[in-house]
Amino acid sequence: MSVRYNTFKYGLAGFLATLVAIVCQASENLQSDLERSNLKKALYCMDLLENRSDLEPAHRIETLRNECFAESYIQHSPHVPDGRDAVLNLFARRFKNNQETTTSIKRTASEGDLVWIHQHVKRSPEDPGHAVVNIFRMENGRFAEHWNVIQAVPEEPKNDNTMF
Repeated sequence: MSVRYNTFKYGLAGFLATLVAIVCQASENLQSDLERSNLKKALYCMDLLENRSDLEPAHRIETLRNECFAESYIQHSPHVPDGRDAVLNLFARRFKNNQETTTSIKRTASEGDLVWIHQHVKRSPEDPGHAVVNIFRMENGRFAEHWNVIQAVPEEPKNDNTMF
């Protein structure tokens, strides 16, 4: 093969490799914007859901309905009925009956349309609480689907590591 052909072939390969890298990087940046947006909205909604006892309960529920939960919300927790109204009714009862419940967020992550929130949930100040990992699939800035894993914080753990 001629030198000119090899130069062309390697030049074209280099150009295509650079183009692929640029397209991949642009795609990652777009996805990162979506991930950041989903995480920010999930944290806003989680704060409303878990920590805003200063708001009138009816106002909290209406804001959550209008801004945070998709109409077709899917619930995977086996202890909570499916659907947006069911989860909002559960929280309306909790706002009324368990006003001391607090949640502190320990870590978060997002990937594509999924958001993970690791929390310490306590029903009262003296309660050791539960470690909770909520996973949400976001759709148009709203919780569309939910999974969670819950583990009680033991009063006497077998090691010195925390759950948080």
